[in-house]
Amino acid sequence: MTNLRQILPGLALAIALAIAALYAAELPAMKHLGFSALTIAIIGGMLIGNSVYRFVAQTSHHGIQFSKQKLLRLGIILFGFKLTFQDIAAVGFAGVLIDTLVLCSTFLLAFRIGRKYLGMDEQSVILIGAGSSICGAAAILATEPVIKAHAEKVAVAVATVVVFGTVAMFLWPALYQLFSHLGISEFHYGVFAGSTIHEVAQAVAAGKSVSEAAMTTAVITKMIRVMMLAPFLIALSSWLAAKPHGSHQQKGRIAIPWFAVAFLAVAAFNSFNLLPAAWVSAIVSLDNLLLAAAMGALGITTHFSAIRQAGAKPMLLASILFGWLIVGGGLINFGVSHLLH
Repeated sequence: MTNLRQILPGLALAIALAIAALYAAELPAMKHLGFSALTIAIIGGMLIGNSVYRFVAQTSHHGIQFSKQKLLRLGIILFGFKLTFQDIAAVGFAGVLIDTLVLCSTFLLAFRIGRKYLGMDEQSVILIGAGSSICGAAAILATEPVIKAHAEKVAVAVATVVVFGTVAMFLWPALYQLFSHLGISEFHYGVFAGSTIHEVAQAVAAGKSVSEAAMTTAVITKMIRVMMLAPFLIALSSWLAAKPHGSHQQKGRIAIPWFAVAFLAVAAFNSFNLLPAAWVSAIVSLDNLLLAAAMGALGITTHFSAIRQAGAKPMLLASILFGWLIVGGGLINFGVSHLLH
């Protein structure tokens, strides 16, 4: 059994990388680009993992694995402290329905095109689909233990979120300026941005480019999408268990991702506002550190050669999903908004 002394060196490396990523994410240049600490952590981890890590790999291995697995699950659970169920009321039933339709259509489209037309492996398709349809890197991180994905496939999926989420962050405000004469309100723009942009940080930047009100609506809509992560993971686990000769788990046995259930329970607890705001703020800061450490550890175990072997198909799939988020996401927003108002 792995003891604390074996874990400490790698754990210290992952946490040091996380602290550096959190600091970098607060720099004005990084905020302007919408790069989250998770994105910076995996990029930093990959740079270390493909250069100097080999000199400390033997002593750091156990701690890096611990960070990828245990810290990741704890980070997803504590992520619930960023949410309250009261958030749902701010955008109403229409916002929830839009999020649900965008999520389901984007993921199903990813699976259909990725598997049938591009011939991609199942893990990559699921990871890219989760990243595009739910909440970017955090969704990819949370999906990884459910499907037992390889680190390289996680890194490729995160790369698609970085590329197309960054484009969306600059394109969405430009589209608003282009179509604002059609009577699209800042509120409806915020719902559109929150329901279609990949990362929370990117949704913040895209909303703020229009107005503070648009940013608030975008963030709330985005966080409702984040809340859908738990039922998505449970549904995914059930589907994998039902598959004949499934490679992920035994047929008929559902491996419930308990960390996802705990994430929802924490969000429910947080909705009662029982803890002082200062405590919640401290927990959220700890959670940011844990998730960044897990992402950094994933980056460290990712080899550039494996990413190159993935070829152009992951980016092609992500570009198709990006197009769907613009056109299909726009139509869903328009249709639901007019149907329910």
